[in-house]
Amino acid sequence: MDRVPAAALNRVRRAPSTIARYYRSLRPHPAAQLVPQPHPWLRALGMVAVVLLGAWLGLLIVGDVRVPVGPMNTTMTLRPSLAGGTKINISPLGALELHSHQAPVRLDVNVDQLDPGRSQELVDHPERISGLQEEITHDVEHGTLDLAVRSCVAVVAGATALGLAVYRRPRRALAAGGLAFTLLGASGATAYATWNPESVLEPRFSGLLSSAPSLVGNARSIVTEFDVYQQELARLVTNVTKLYDVTSTLPAYQPDPTTIRVLHVSDIHLNPASWKIIASLVKQYDVNVIVDSGDNMDHGTAAENRFLDPIADLGAPYVWVRGNHDSLATQRYLQHMKNVHVLDDGRAVSIAGLRFAGTGDPQFTPDRSVTPGGDRAEELAGARLATALRDQKAAGRPVDIAIAHEPTAARQVDGDVPLVLAGHLHHEGMEIMKYGTRLRIEGSTGGSGLRAVERQYPAPIEASILYLDRDTRRLQAWDEIRLGGLGQTTAEVTRHLAKENQPGGSPSPGTTPPSAPPTSRSGATPTPSAP
Repeated sequence: MDRVPAAALNRVRRAPSTIARYYRSLRPHPAAQLVPQPHPWLRALGMVAVVLLGAWLGLLIVGDVRVPVGPMNTTMTLRPSLAGGTKINISPLGALELHSHQAPVRLDVNVDQLDPGRSQELVDHPERISGLQEEITHDVEHGTLDLAVRSCVAVVAGATALGLAVYRRPRRALAAGGLAFTLLGASGATAYATWNPESVLEPRFSGLLSSAPSLVGNARSIVTEFDVYQQELARLVTNVTKLYDVTSTLPAYQPDPTTIRVLHVSDIHLNPASWKIIASLVKQYDVNVIVDSGDNMDHGTAAENRFLDPIADLGAPYVWVRGNHDSLATQRYLQHMKNVHVLDDGRAVSIAGLRFAGTGDPQFTPDRSVTPGGDRAEELAGARLATALRDQKAAGRPVDIAIAHEPTAARQVDGDVPLVLAGHLHHEGMEIMKYGTRLRIEGSTGGSGLRAVERQYPAPIEASILYLDRDTRRLQAWDEIRLGGLGQTTAEVTRHLAKENQPGGSPSPGTTPPSAPPTSRSGATPTPSAP
């Protein structure tokens, strides 16, 4: 039998694979499909979203600590925030907000309750209050450290867990946890770098208006006792303790005897609720004198005059200047009312240790039927007031506070008086003008009157408590009081300090001695008028 050639055997062996390739060639090739890959920055954005959501969930679930602070039991929590700061919730009395730091996290401190034993011991032994500041500072430092550690664990664990649930890859989950730790560390470093212990001197209070004087405290003690953080933190805790004490009744506000308290109101515009609010503020803050920078009326008619009758029973002397909605008939009605001091054409009067001078608005424009004289009329009225102030100074009786309704008129006395009060614009403002005079513009204590219903949201009711030193008669601090408008019940009180009166601050430009000659002045910038 002939031997089979080797080449034939190889062909036989390769036949199955050849047949397979042949039949595969007969089948159509599937079309190539491109799977879109996400852009790198979209993947990074998704990772950041997972980290932030996981960190927030971690803080929400386990990121708080219970800390005893003096006689109080509190809960401290870190919360994401664009503005940072610290919020102290004192339910049901209200809340205090402090601009303590600038970072994307906010410290929330909730006052849960008073420990009966510790609070009663403090009430029974008030001498212990002097040593309370060190105890409170230690408690806050210990609680903050504990909160930082717990928050770090909560943030990393939350981001890692959510990263594992979303990506299902341990490496991506660990990357999410590491990024969360880095972000928290950066936030902590930013908070530490911007930490401002003096923020406790200028708190913002929101809640029950009756609680504000006792919680925020006296302006004079804040200015003079400048060991800042420990003392003021102890003072806040002590005040809260007193508010919760025994029957939880509010303690009587005890004003500092070295201050003169001036209540500044303006633009009431026939709102009868304003009188009750003013009377309440006079009682709560033990106000020495009320200053009204005009526009009690809307049309200045004789029929409106009876609206002014409650002024006689407000409980403090009432200093008033005419606004552009107040007529001369309105002015004459007030001139015959007890306890009211009407100032016009630079007339001056001494009340409660302060000397006031003012002028009424030269324009009576209650509606569009009267053509206004414009800024020029206001400037002339302000110039006459400035002349009267210089005459008073030359006679040895310098004026401490000047009053005009329109800011354009008020700006003309720059350099002739330390403080000038105005209204008209229906919003608050404070500035130091070019030649050193401080201009305070009050908002509408009537919530813009009937015009409150013209907008989607009613205008707020605004007033201010001005604290002046009884010896120097210079402004030390002021509280901006803001109440919700028609149909609302919110209340906010924000403390501000006159920076020139703080240690290290430059003297107030408006505190030149009486013997100094008046500073020469040039023209003033007019302010846009408002209704």
